[in-house]
Amino acid sequence: MKQIDMSQFDNLQQNQVKQGLEEGLYVSWYAKPEFEWRQMEQIRRGLESGVDISVYAKPEFDFRQMREIREGLEDGVDISDYANPVFDYDQMYAIKLGLEEGLDLSVYANPRFERRQMKEIMVGLEKGFDVSWYANPEFDYEEMGEIRKGLEKGLDVSWYANPEFEGLQMEQIREGLKEGFDVSWYAKPEFKREQMCQIRHGLEEGIDVSVYANPVFDARQIEQIWLGLEHDVDVNVYVKPEFDDEQMKEIRLGLESGIDVNIYAKPELNWRQMHEIRIGLAQKIDVSWYAKPEFDYEQMEQIRLGLDKMFGSSKTVDVSWYAKPEFDSDQMCQIRVGLDKKLDVSVYAKPE
Repeated sequence: MKQIDMSQFDNLQQNQVKQGLEEGLYVSWYAKPEFEWRQMEQIRRGLESGVDISVYAKPEFDFRQMREIREGLEDGVDISDYANPVFDYDQMYAIKLGLEEGLDLSVYANPRFERRQMKEIMVGLEKGFDVSWYANPEFDYEEMGEIRKGLEKGLDVSWYANPEFEGLQMEQIREGLKEGFDVSWYAKPEFKREQMCQIRHGLEEGIDVSVYANPVFDARQIEQIWLGLEHDVDVNVYVKPEFDDEQMKEIRLGLESGIDVNIYAKPELNWRQMHEIRIGLAQKIDVSWYAKPEFDYEQMEQIRLGLDKMFGSSKTVDVSWYAKPEFDSDQMCQIRVGLDKKLDVSVYAKPE
């Protein structure tokens, strides 16, 4: 063995070379600057155990990959299935486990599968499942897990073994199948997980989900529709995509209390405006004074307060003084208070 120039190594590398020399090993395999000390250590340990280190004594393998190959050689497995730099050390570990357990490596010894995907395939193989349903790099490990869980329960995974579904969507379909529901109502990629959950909840409650099983409704809109169905109100008044969930809620609450929601069930009114009209109707106030889109909800509130005796006033006031869009809510408040105190509001009831 030729003399080794130790000056080309840092202290940690020198320690590995010295230890090999002290043990009488052929350190030329790793006494090279291109190996960092942890790579050197793996080659040294392979020399100590007498394995064929030529398989991995290459700079393209990091020390973790070297370790997996070395341990495979020491365990007597056929490392040719994974002694390739295209596999990271986690993938190598999974393949090595499969070799030790006698699994069909052809199904998952693919660099396109990361370790967790490999693990899901291995679990399926160990349990004798038809892993062809999910041994596809297009599925992430969580999606693979959902398909595997379905196979474990004997479910018809064809409903969701589709890369177009995310794992959380698959979970909702799997849960529906497990409960014996007709998942055709929501087993569609265009439904988000939250929408699927609401439709499945409706199926659990025995509700007619055909009313809202439509991707145009988001999960919160769907919730308002099935709440209306649960309370046996005519949801057709608000089952319209142009109403957001808050508007739907105001209409639903009005239907439940028996008021005439047609006065405010209009898309041009936002939910806060609807709320003021609904409260006014419940108080039996003549909401025609303010049930108009040109009033914002704060203006509506001031007009409603003027018409209602319940809010600190001794009696209603003549809201005609200020029930005009040109007054903002603060101006309306000042006029209303003045009227309640019997002041001469003509002095200041002017929008300018």
